[in-house]
Amino acid sequence: MLSEPEIREQGLRVRGVPTSLDTERKAREMGIELVQLGDVSELDLTIDGADEIDSRFDMIKGGGGALLREKVVASISKREVIVTGPEKVVARLGTTFRLPVEVVPFARPMVARALERLGCEPGVRTAKDGAVYRTDNGNEILDCRFARGIDDAARLEQAIDSIPGVVESGLFIGLAHVLVIGHADGRAEVRERR
Repeated sequence: MLSEPEIREQGLRVRGVPTSLDTERKAREMGIELVQLGDVSELDLTIDGADEIDSRFDMIKGGGGALLREKVVASISKREVIVTGPEKVVARLGTTFRLPVEVVPFARPMVARALERLGCEPGVRTAKDGAVYRTDNGNEILDCRFARGIDDAARLEQAIDSIPGVVESGLFIGLAHVLVIGHADGRAEVRERR
């Protein structure tokens, strides 16, 4: 990663759109210039992580609770680079990480029943203090366990999106372009989506 002096020396202008309140706070502390989503129509690059990613570069994201904002930013990015460890690369999504689904609090019981009909066990995410977790948008998250993983992630994403009360799912389909896998020995393996 380039330092702030190196960025200036190369004549680069770096501005970012934060995907969470926590990221916004950290970026400001580091002196990174931030813009609001309404100030840009597209982004040149998004660099992010994933909770799981498969060989098609389809992902599960949202372990940190910012899935809606992350998907909005990814959707307007010309290029999205995912940086992760080898343990996050899976043959089938949903095998090592539960799928987060952000829901409107009022609709949570109905959404949970609809998700069960899609073949999962939804559980309400709780905060460290035991209260129901709330996203930066004031919504709740149902973390969905699929006993044998997710067969068809694109189809499942469409089915979840059609449930009234769902704000967004943590399925990120067709949004990643590059995968950088960091290994414990310091190697970085770079893969590009074809």
